[in-house]
Amino acid sequence: MSEGEEKVEAGETGAAPDSRVTPDGGARGETSTRRNGRVVKIAIVVCVASFLFGFRVMPPIYRIACEHIFGIRFENKVADAGKVAGFREDDSRLIEVQFVGNVNSALKWQFAPEIVTMKVHPGVVTEAWFDARNNAPGSIVGNAVPSIAPGRASLYFNKTECFCFTEQTLAAGEARRMPVRFIVDPKIPADISTLTLSYTFYNNELATKRLAAQAAAEKPAS
Repeated sequence: MSEGEEKVEAGETGAAPDSRVTPDGGARGETSTRRNGRVVKIAIVVCVASFLFGFRVMPPIYRIACEHIFGIRFENKVADAGKVAGFREDDSRLIEVQFVGNVNSALKWQFAPEIVTMKVHPGVVTEAWFDARNNAPGSIVGNAVPSIAPGRASLYFNKTECFCFTEQTLAAGEARRMPVRFIVDPKIPADISTLTLSYTFYNNELATKRLAAQAAAEKPAS
């Protein structure tokens, strides 16, 4: 084929060479991969931000995430009296119970367990104490959200009394000792030797605002 014929054939194609496309489509594939990578990164950032937002101001979202993603269960009810009455001490076993206290960033409190771990016999009512202090300049109403880990241990952990059952109101600078009484079901599986009881205190903003409004209404006019 002559040089002229090669030029004619090149002109008949009518298509300019595409420098972006390699024979195996590599360049275009790399561009698509980079684009997909950016989408994934954005999605991760959005998910993390949503989780942190839910943790800070919407405890129900935080609870759902912990229960379904991390296997941490939340139980906030009084144990059935009839069920607990039927428990018998199992002195052949010891269960280590760990205690954790957290405070949401929107709450100006200090909160921590007095002891971080204890060993208990299943079937025995046990008491643990937590300490809280309000460092804010005004009264605040708080609510404690409990959790049990591992999740399946929550089926065997029974609270007979707990500060988490009710709102807790602390005046400015006030400190309080708060008890939790619990009993571990003797039927707890043999492979569970340690469980963690954790509480996170949140500012009950609606109750706190009502309290402030009530105090302002009762304040004598100057």
